[in-house]
Amino acid sequence: MKQIAKATRALVALGTLMAWAGATHAQADEARAKKIVSGVCFVCHGAEGESSSEQFPRLAGQHWEYIAKQLENFKSGKRKSSAMAGMVATLKPDEMVAIGKYFEKQTLQAEPPKDPGLAAVGRYIYHSGNKFSGVPSCASCHGPDALGTAALPRLASQFAVYTEAQLKLFSKRERTNDNTVMHTIAGKLTPLEMAAVAEYLSGK
Repeated sequence: MKQIAKATRALVALGTLMAWAGATHAQADEARAKKIVSGVCFVCHGAEGESSSEQFPRLAGQHWEYIAKQLENFKSGKRKSSAMAGMVATLKPDEMVAIGKYFEKQTLQAEPPKDPGLAAVGRYIYHSGNKFSGVPSCASCHGPDALGTAALPRLASQFAVYTEAQLKLFSKRERTNDNTVMHTIAGKLTPLEMAAVAEYLSGK
């Protein structure tokens, strides 16, 4: 019995040590991420992912897996961006993950759409699609709340200007690093529908 008790205490101590080591490692990763963000990312994306311009995506609350994937794709060239290619050139995979987790922990303040009428059209397209042109509902993949998944981006509260720009890139097949289904879907959207969906999502 004494041996069992001793072994149990040893296991508990080991578990505590591992938990402490994991927490310390996580803190170190977050500190490293904050250093990278404050040195490079904040110029365009803001210190907490709020973004400094509607041309750049808001990263606060975005899934860390999605952010890490985009950073890797920018580095490998799968996703084209002359600006981002230089920014990620020296990033290591674990740093990409750390940056993703840092931004995912930040929160976004929802803002009402600038054009409520246009957003109303976008709401219909997002949730119901367009049966006349064969556009499926966006919600069928991205979810009714537009929060996405680890594999699909959070679209809620994203700048309308940025979302619309990405839809145009998908429609022209100039963005090829993500789900190719988007090429077909975006290709069926009219410019008005793209603007409307983007406007709707910006206010969620």
